[in-house]
Amino acid sequence: MAELWIPLLLSLKVAGWATALASVGGIAVAYGLSRWSSRWCDVVDAFLTLPMVLPPTVTGYYLLVLFGRRGWLGAWLQSHGIELVFTWQGAVVAASVVAFPMVLKAARAAFLDVDHRLEQAAAVLGVSPAAVFFRVSLPLAARGILAGVLLAFARALGEFGATLMVAGNIPGKTQTLSIAIYEAVQAGNDETANILVLVTSATCVAVLCLAAWLMPGGRRARRSRSAA
Repeated sequence: MAELWIPLLLSLKVAGWATALASVGGIAVAYGLSRWSSRWCDVVDAFLTLPMVLPPTVTGYYLLVLFGRRGWLGAWLQSHGIELVFTWQGAVVAASVVAFPMVLKAARAAFLDVDHRLEQAAAVLGVSPAAVFFRVSLPLAARGILAGVLLAFARALGEFGATLMVAGNIPGKTQTLSIAIYEAVQAGNDETANILVLVTSATCVAVLCLAAWLMPGGRRARRSRSAA
């Protein structure tokens, strides 16, 4: 059972933290891009969404160059006693980078759909920019942002390449579900691989069901259909 629960709990922990990091950064950047009128806006957006299209191993290599012991930030972090490579925290960083574009794309589209006149009306009434964001823009864009956050969680949960490059495959420490499945298949342990695949599939279905339940209007739509 340890072969099952340890990778699952670790995957959920990594995906949870990665989604939180990706959500905070993605929502902030998406709001800035949606309100920035410049020809460079799409260039910045394309650069930030590169992890969505790059092979995960390439993303993992870039992260190693950045956070490795001889990396640009890795040496500085190590001097302060912080080690990311071959740790679950490194897996969180890798998964958050890969999941970040999911939040960014969904949140930017949601913010662009917000009626700017409502924000301007709030500003005219003396509401501060921060209050406009939290009381007007964010609630109106919440549905699209939620969709992006859930996609980011699913992406982080299934991340393999970048996580393997940065965190490695240490059982009980950095071995997530996807890496455990790969190792079981490589070792010819079909029984363990089948169980892990079923657990992963069931977890993803649960996430999708939760998304459908949480989406605004979902329950109201079901009630309307049942009433009709």
